Amino acid sequence: MSLLTQWPHEQLCLSHKERRFAVEAVEKAFASTLESLKVDIGLVEMFESIYVPLGAWLARRKQLQPGPLVVGINGAQGAGKSTLFNLLEVILSEGFNLRVVGFSIDDLYRTRVEREQLGEAVHPLLATRGVPGTHDVQLGIDILESLCKGDESSVTKIPVFDKSIDDRCSSDVWQEWYGPADVIVLEGWCVGATPQEAVVLTDPINELEQQEDPDGAWRQYVNQQLHADYERLFGMLDVLLMLKVPSMDAVFEWRSLQEKKLAERVKYIYDTQQPTDHLRIMDEGQIKRFIQHYERLTRHMLDEMPARADVTMLLNDNHKIYDIQINKPLEKTEEH
Repeated sequence: MSLLTQWPHEQLCLSHKERRFAVEAVEKAFASTLESLKVDIGLVEMFESIYVPLGAWLARRKQLQPGPLVVGINGAQGAGKSTLFNLLEVILSEGFNLRVVGFSIDDLYRTRVEREQLGEAVHPLLATRGVPGTHDVQLGIDILESLCKGDESSVTKIPVFDKSIDDRCSSDVWQEWYGPADVIVLEGWCVGATPQEAVVLTDPINELEQQEDPDGAWRQYVNQQLHADYERLFGMLDVLLMLKVPSMDAVFEWRSLQEKKLAERVKYIYDTQQPTDHLRIMDEGQIKRFIQHYERLTRHMLDEMPARADVTMLLNDNHKIYDIQINKPLEKTEEH
């Protein structure tokens, strides 16, 4: 397999020896997974060319500041944000001996009841999870503050949201993080998003906005949220990474793939004689409508964020990284 790109040579951080140790540690950590897949997906090559260098870059960035490094991962639906976090978690912990904790902005979604109440009080479209305004942002701020101030005796509880039931899980199954962290990751489709200019909110951009938000009240409310609490939350990020999808068409295709995987999970549960009536699977028409909730802000981020994020990784239609832009380079290290 020929790699489409590699980490920019001039931004290779730490020493070759340190990066080589990390590659070997990560390969060892993933050995059983790679063997079970029984396919050559080029992951080992990408460890050395992209992912470990990114980990080394973040490890070096961590060295340049006191306290934990707070990293945001932005990417449209299906871009691979969770996969990138999982890779970085292993690379930074196994390869660079850092304590890493992460969560998704999806886990901050308000409960279904809370969103239904928001839909009644403000606008019906706010009952659907996704856009700014449907998250408990203060909860996210509290979690980041707790993790940043963590000591050996601290415990931070992180919520879990189950998309298959469209609701937050009970607190007894929330993730618990004990003690301090070196790197804290917040990933999500709108992480790092900025508000749009008021003038561009006037005209609807899709069928959903035209038919269900004709006066623009919903999109104005969403935009205002980005001016308020979301700005505080995203202001806590030290580094922003962006996985840039090629187009909105790709978002629909990749989101459809996610839904198919969810359907396979439901089928497995059904086959094991467990009830599935509470699970919510969308068909193609429902997926299209669902994504239209995200379309305006996704297009805005695709336009303005690639040049603003600290690191932008551009994806092609086959989900592969074909270029890497480092917009905020670190000082060169002596040994590459």
